[in-house]
Amino acid sequence: MKIQFQYFDDCPNHDATLSLLNDVLRSRGVETPVEAVNAGDDAELAERIRFGGSPTIRIDDQDIEPGFIDGGDYTLRCRVYATSEGLRGTPERGWIEAAVDRARGA
Repeated sequence: MKIQFQYFDDCPNHDATLSLLNDVLRSRGVETPVEAVNAGDDAELAERIRFGGSPTIRIDDQDIEPGFIDGGDYTLRCRVYATSEGLRGTPERGWIEAAVDRARGA
């Protein structure tokens, strides 16, 4: 399983999302290390990793947000998720759990 966490430092939601991701991984018994990628001010890096906004979680190169469509805009920006509770700066826990379970073949 490959787990990538994309962010940039000025995003106010990356710490909470990383904490949520780590909590889900612990609860699922996943010991795979998380590759944290700080897109910073590097436009070339953002393009190369297909930066979806901060924070973004990809498991086995798939975005954890159901129905996510890569719009091809890899600029540095905070990401907003359309959750069941409205627009939020953090994804739903269930999305991360489902992505982990899919990657594990559960």
